[in-house]
Amino acid sequence: MKTIKTVKELREYRKTFDGKGVSIGFVPTMGYLHDGHMALVDASVKANDITFVSIFVNPTQFAPNEDLESYPRDLDRDLKLCEEHGVDCVFTPDPDEMYQNQKTYVTIEDLGAHLCGKSRPTHFRGVLTVLTKLFHFTRPDRAYFGKKDAQQYFIVKKGMKDLNFDLEICPVDTVREADGLATSSRNVYLSEEERKAAPIIHQALEHGEASIVKGMKAQDLIDQITKEIESEPLAKIDYVSVVDQEDLAPVEVIDGPVLVAVAVFFGKTRLLDNFFYGE
Repeated sequence: MKTIKTVKELREYRKTFDGKGVSIGFVPTMGYLHDGHMALVDASVKANDITFVSIFVNPTQFAPNEDLESYPRDLDRDLKLCEEHGVDCVFTPDPDEMYQNQKTYVTIEDLGAHLCGKSRPTHFRGVLTVLTKLFHFTRPDRAYFGKKDAQQYFIVKKGMKDLNFDLEICPVDTVREADGLATSSRNVYLSEEERKAAPIIHQALEHGEASIVKGMKAQDLIDQITKEIESEPLAKIDYVSVVDQEDLAPVEVIDGPVLVAVAVFFGKTRLLDNFFYGE
């Protein structure tokens, strides 16, 4: 497995595959890899001849009051996991290597206005900007994203289509702990008590998914999920939303494919989860 830190070396390495008829898969990450990340890696390794992984804690997707400096990092462990799972190349740049001018951004209108975009208004422009750069460097045929971060998946898919990237954006199902909690690098922030309480999120979504029917009022489903999550005293809801899968706009009646998504705080830790209906 090759480890690369500079854009120049990455471009040169990527050129060695030109004209050889090999397929390239790419998994962008911020490191502190867990089973969810490795499911993306495994999907890429299975479907492609060559797999690139990036490990980069991207500063442009963090607001000033967010956890950039404290975001968990363990590069040695991450590299070992990548090698064990058959990754061919890991790109681990420093911020100065990726950004010469943090006034140039890639943005998408509307899709970032709801869900996480309400409380994190600059987040998705940072995500799209760094991914556009990484896709230029690696020129993959396929890139892999987890369904847990559903809004990110839809925004990246639409953004790359609008920018005419010859690239397939591949979703991978959410990986969960034994008690149903979605895997996340931020789970490490949870106290022991918060960790025991956090599975209420998945429990409420499971019950919501079991009760959803076409023609149902979205607010009735929101109220049901909200009530169950709020039964846990440690949980503080950021949002419970039902949105259209095409434009991520809130719906009043569930009559087509929707995303049912939640964000919930336990202490200072913000956790995401969701389910897709009618896809």
